[in-house]
Amino acid sequence: MLNIQDFMQTVDGHGVVNILTADKLMNSPRLYATFLLWMLSELFEQLPEIGDPEQPKLVFFFDEAHLLFNEAPKVLIERIELVVRLVRSKGVGVYFVTQNPLDIPDSVLAQLGNRVQHALRAFTPRDQKAVKATATTMRQKPGLDIETAITELAVGEALVSFLDAKGRPSVTERVFVLPPGSQLGPITPQQRQALMASSLVAGVYETTVDRESAYEKLKGRAETAPPAPTGRSSGSTPVSTAPGGAQPQESSFLNDLLFGTTGPRGGRKDGLVQTMAKSAVRTVGTNVGKEILRGVLGGIFGGGSKRR
Repeated sequence: MLNIQDFMQTVDGHGVVNILTADKLMNSPRLYATFLLWMLSELFEQLPEIGDPEQPKLVFFFDEAHLLFNEAPKVLIERIELVVRLVRSKGVGVYFVTQNPLDIPDSVLAQLGNRVQHALRAFTPRDQKAVKATATTMRQKPGLDIETAITELAVGEALVSFLDAKGRPSVTERVFVLPPGSQLGPITPQQRQALMASSLVAGVYETTVDRESAYEKLKGRAETAPPAPTGRSSGSTPVSTAPGGAQPQESSFLNDLLFGTTGPRGGRKDGLVQTMAKSAVRTVGTNVGKEILRGVLGGIFGGGSKRR
């Protein structure tokens, strides 16, 4: 289980960069989005309300953000939007990193105030739409044609617009980005092992723990639950039971055969009674079924058949 507090450790008053390996998780977009929602929800529930702090407690950067929303159900996107909006008051910043602004739903994009836009190439109609949408949603600066500038940006250039002290988007500026002072490209396995060994949480997440799942808990609860009363009302013939108060095996098998069974995950398997009832309903829908139903109703209500 991931401990949220491990993300907020400091060394000599400086924050620590944590990299969560999600290369396998990214292959399952819905699971990835669900994990994101769980992590932000945990932060929202555990952290106290602090308003608008001078420095954030935690800043998330979600790379390849389009995978979070790819084929995600509407209810999940709505929940992510809600949590992203509310978690800011807990001192948590969220940044979504993607190559195309159209990859992020409008409802989520509307909650993001800081914008860093690199070059977009308008080679396809979708690219042209993205350029136009980006240009119209960034605050205009006199003398700067944002729509044209987006397609002209070189490597290391970007259009930026951040919130000012009063929470208003600043005018868009065309800037150069300082090159990072770290290695560009993936690290080697030896470098990864060295970083993990010197980490503040070294030895915590190396061991896989197969904790008890909700399904296993419910299954254990069902197995230990006392059997339901099998007796009839007073005056009727009591139901015979095996020693210990359990139903005989033959009676249980006959009951399952007639009325069906429920699987361990809640799935329902029909018995003979349900199967025959469904078959009868289908038969009623046919012409033969209609004739049979007409004859049965006529016999019940005493109506005579009419010749045509």
